[in-house]
Amino acid sequence: MSDTELPQIYLITPPEIELSCFPDQLASVLDTADIACVRMALATKDEDRLSRAADALREVAHARDVAIVIDEHVQLSERLGLDGVHLTDAARSVAKTRKELGKDAIVGAFCGASSHEGMSAGENGADYVAFGPVGSTSLGDGTLAEKDLFEWWSAMIEVPVVAEGALDADIIAKLAPFTDFFGLGEEIWRSEDPVAKLKELHGAFTA
Repeated sequence: MSDTELPQIYLITPPEIELSCFPDQLASVLDTADIACVRMALATKDEDRLSRAADALREVAHARDVAIVIDEHVQLSERLGLDGVHLTDAARSVAKTRKELGKDAIVGAFCGASSHEGMSAGENGADYVAFGPVGSTSLGDGTLAEKDLFEWWSAMIEVPVVAEGALDADIIAKLAPFTDFFGLGEEIWRSEDPVAKLKELHGAFTA
């Protein structure tokens, strides 16, 4: 990333949403800031629930010309008219998914803190690679994606990179020169005012 470019916001949904109110919440957030992409990251595996959520959230996102991808569900992505898929198994299924969805779909890959997996994902056709968590969290095995990884990636690799997982203003300010996107999700949704929290974190992009 060049010194003159600021990172963009990559918005991640909460794992559980209430369809009676979350689409309006999402609309408010999308109307507040320039969002590059929305990722539907619901915990449920129920196809009916996923389909109803995707229909509602796709309408909100596409009305604002914002792309929307879904975690893992490659077939659903295509069937529901979403823009692509976010894979959580690092580089393993990137090539197969790219072949299945075609060159126009967005295919992203979460690669933990592994530069090797990130490079493999990029070589296999990923549009972006996500590293994380970048902050302390009880999730995962405790391995963090450190600043050095993003610094190296931005200098050596052209594939866009997302920093995600337990972000705060200090971490954002530290990583802003070296990442293309910040994956913001629970950081804002668990706040009483997601719009205000997003504005606060977005301010750190230029800190």
